Amino acid sequence: MRQLMTIVKPFVAEKVVEALSSLPIEALTVREAKGFGRQKNYLAAYGDDEYSMAFLPKVEISFWIETERAEEAIRVMLQAARTGRMGDGKILSLPVEREIVF
Repeated sequence: MRQLMTIVKPFVAEKVVEALSSLPIEALTVREAKGFGRQKNYLAAYGDDEYSMAFLPKVEISFWIETERAEEAIRVMLQAARTGRMGDGKILSLPVEREIVF
């Protein structure tokens, strides 16, 4: 089993979740997030004023899937979320050592 976590722009989050609905996902969590990657923060141009530490709005989507289907899930997410612009997102793939269902 693998946990896939992706950080995407808010306007593509629903599209990503919809695209993933065709896969056998064990569980899925969606969270609002704020941050920045290589594009830095969008208000950096304002310099030292009070807005210079603002973060970009993002959405974190995490889910668990069988290891054999992880690459397929990554392809689906890339196809749904990629716009070709910097800051489209990031996908992390983590091994699940143990699953406890209660």
